[in-house]
Amino acid sequence: MIEFEHISITLGGRKILNDVSLKIEEGDIFCIVGRSGVGKSVMIKQLVGLLTPDEGAIRFNGTDVLGLDEQGLQVMRKECGMVFQHATLFDSMTCIENVMLPIRKHSSLKLHKARERALMYMAEVGIEHLAEKDPATLGPGLRKLVAIARTLTLEPTAILFDEPTTGLDPLAARKFDQLVTGTLAGSNMTQVVVSHDVRSIFDIANKIAMLHEGRLRFLGTPHELETSDDAVVRNFILGHPVEE
Repeated sequence: MIEFEHISITLGGRKILNDVSLKIEEGDIFCIVGRSGVGKSVMIKQLVGLLTPDEGAIRFNGTDVLGLDEQGLQVMRKECGMVFQHATLFDSMTCIENVMLPIRKHSSLKLHKARERALMYMAEVGIEHLAEKDPATLGPGLRKLVAIARTLTLEPTAILFDEPTTGLDPLAARKFDQLVTGTLAGSNMTQVVVSHDVRSIFDIANKIAMLHEGRLRFLGTPHELETSDDAVVRNFILGHPVEE
């Protein structure tokens, strides 16, 4: 469903990714892991056209992403939603007004119908009771759930999560994991999760890629990651300094 082919990109004079290739199948819960600054977020930002690689090809459902103009990217972004590390909600609006934004922008539904649809997606992630709350009054975990509900309103076939459990307390992080493996996996949605939360990775992923020094260091299942004898991989899992 998603292909990165020989991707290289330099930012700020530093080679972030160097000849990285990945394939993500439909329905995968695919985690991209590695220490800070190795290019995890850069990978998914390229997929939705926020960054452009210096070399390589990116395909989404067979479409050449790098060949799309802005209009084409807008169409693709409806199919491939992204939830950023920070929830990017408008604090001047209530939670339901935030969730309604894509519906109002991309459909001709009347206000009451748009509201009904927004409530449906909020219920799907268990936050319909927050409809009239101001986002500024919520903790980061609940804000992130509002952002997920907003992304789901466009009914994407794939969703990208950038460090979804960063800043969350352990309970909120596990609720996110349950959402990924429950509601979202049940709809056969392809999920790509950028993370350094080792517990979350093992709880949710069916495929894992580890980036190190700009290159793909590991690609396989959680079991294969856990039993790897690669020193760099083992140090990452154990929380030790990642050294050769």
